[in-house]
Amino acid sequence: MKIQRRNKANPEFSLAAMTDVILLMLIFFMVTSSAANQSAIDVKLPKADTAADNIPNPLVVSVKPDGSYFVEDNPVNRGELEQTIVNKLTGQANKSFTIRADENTLHKDVVFVMEIAEKNKFNIAIATVKDK
Repeated sequence: MKIQRRNKANPEFSLAAMTDVILLMLIFFMVTSSAANQSAIDVKLPKADTAADNIPNPLVVSVKPDGSYFVEDNPVNRGELEQTIVNKLTGQANKSFTIRADENTLHKDVVFVMEIAEKNKFNIAIATVKDK
């Protein structure tokens, strides 16, 4: 006599739950990656007639109208700015950074950051917004 089990385990695996989780993770990372690129330092960027391709630099130096400097949203004294930039770019293949200066920032404050780049042979990009 053959005895049959009443409760058989179903060996099939449903991928529907896994695809839902992967879709939610994809949406989460897309939203957070676009928000992560924004800087917390509020500066009004100058306008430009033409805008070059957006080449992301890992390091951003912001200059406010009052002459205060920020490296990656952290305030830095003028005397410590060069050493901070050099430390951040040490060991990186792309030794470049972006200068985000407010449109009302004094020219001497921006030139100071540009001189640091020239002295250390760093490439720089100056952030602007496209003129409408």
